[in-house]
Amino acid sequence: MTETIKAAQRWLRAGEKVALATVIGTWGSAPRRIGAKMAVSASGEISGSVSGGCVEGAVAEAAADVLRSGRAQLLHFGVADDIAWEVGLACGGAIDVIVQPFHGEVFDAFLNTGDTPNVTLTVVRGSEESFGRQMFLDADGKQTGGLGYGLDKDAVVQARLALSEGWSRQVDLGHGIEIFLDVSRPPLTLVVVGGVHIAIPLVSMAKAIGFRTVVVDPRRSFGSVDRFPDVDQLLHFWPDRALNKLQLDMTTAVAVLTHDPKLDDPALRVALPSASFYVGALGSRNTNIKRRERLIDSGVATEHIERLRAPIGLDLGGRSPGEIALSVMAEIVEVQYQREVENK
Repeated sequence: MTETIKAAQRWLRAGEKVALATVIGTWGSAPRRIGAKMAVSASGEISGSVSGGCVEGAVAEAAADVLRSGRAQLLHFGVADDIAWEVGLACGGAIDVIVQPFHGEVFDAFLNTGDTPNVTLTVVRGSEESFGRQMFLDADGKQTGGLGYGLDKDAVVQARLALSEGWSRQVDLGHGIEIFLDVSRPPLTLVVVGGVHIAIPLVSMAKAIGFRTVVVDPRRSFGSVDRFPDVDQLLHFWPDRALNKLQLDMTTAVAVLTHDPKLDDPALRVALPSASFYVGALGSRNTNIKRRERLIDSGVATEHIERLRAPIGLDLGGRSPGEIALSVMAEIVEVQYQREVENK
């Protein structure tokens, strides 16, 4: 669950009303992605953003109106709008934002689902009576709420498709009705094999941008709480056992950093054939040539070896542990977004 939603949940528990703003459409150089959120409490507290700073003031004003009226609003900001220039969105982009009261059975179901996959459906264009209606679908297909007007059956089909593909979108259901499918997925996970010096800033960077973090090292002196105070999970198993235990999937990135074939190779033999969206390994080009030969000899298929990012990280020219960690995290983010574009 994101920090924005956690903040909204805290305010609700304290008895405050909350409005939630969500980006439902972007064009051009819009600074935030579809699905970006900003929560606003009745007392004026703000968490998150929908534009990186340039329209937040206008959205906060709309949120105050929404909390007073109890009715959702659809906002548009773009370079052609006078309002957009007033709030500073003059960089050639445009965004649509829906602002809703954060309460009711649909949002309750969403909060109770936690980090499991789910999708919230909202009517964003339609009649005055239909606008803002919501429905919620969890990964098991359990439905909460409904859109009415005979829309639910077609909407559920679209929701299941969006959930399987993992990205949010707008869908035209016909008859002048458009819905926004807001897909929530578990946070991406970074698995670091080897509690070496580079791993320390790498885990910190991954945590800062929302990744769940796991450090794997059978050497307890390397994989210690003192070295990684903020890591989500420490596993003191041999790498192949640890990675099999984690059941790597498409939300997982694996960075193999020990520079020791006794630890690196078992990890790669599990990670490369897995569904992980990223697998990288530390080492020079010569080290990687020898590594590839060992992996082939051990029976790893060539097509799996081809996806190994080695030497790990983008070539930013840095040499310090922090700079190398930055290059690794940058490459993971690059691969993540390339994958999302390819899947759309």
